[in-house]
Amino acid sequence: MGKTQTAHELQRRWPGSFVCDPEHLRFALHRMTPRELRGDFQDEPLWREGTRRTLARLLQRRSGAVIVPMTVVVPQYLDEMVGELAREGFDVRHFTLMASSRAVRRRLLNRGEGGASYGARQLERCLRELEQPLFAQHVHTEGRSVEQVAEEVARQVGITLEPRTTSRLNSIIRRWQVQWAHRRQD
Repeated sequence: MGKTQTAHELQRRWPGSFVCDPEHLRFALHRMTPRELRGDFQDEPLWREGTRRTLARLLQRRSGAVIVPMTVVVPQYLDEMVGELAREGFDVRHFTLMASSRAVRRRLLNRGEGGASYGARQLERCLRELEQPLFAQHVHTEGRSVEQVAEEVARQVGITLEPRTTSRLNSIIRRWQVQWAHRRQD
């Protein structure tokens, strides 16, 4: 369980909220770029600007919360998106979901990403970067269910989520649906 599952759990239980996943913009840019020009999509200024502008547009046009599951570990990039939105006057809350290297590797394997995947190769660097004070509103996820992590985020934001209304089996099915819909499309 990680950021995407938590984001969707928050959306299900937070009326009027919406999940905006910048991975979809990454998928589009990836497909529109020749293989030899592809690199780390976060290094692409177009992705960062497109993400920030999309979020600003959503925040201007709708009244509910916009939940954004993304991992950004370069402080400058976080500032270009999240910092800029805050400077524009939007109410921005930033949380870093944390887990051990072992737990993240297990999640990557469960998603079908092997030890040589991009995520696995970047893991140690990302975990080191996320320890910086800039990323310090940490929510530790190990030993917690998706529901518990979502409830902790909601508590820190200062909202009360609606109670869970589905069975354990339906929750598992929903998580598989989210995982399938958000699998890496490289």
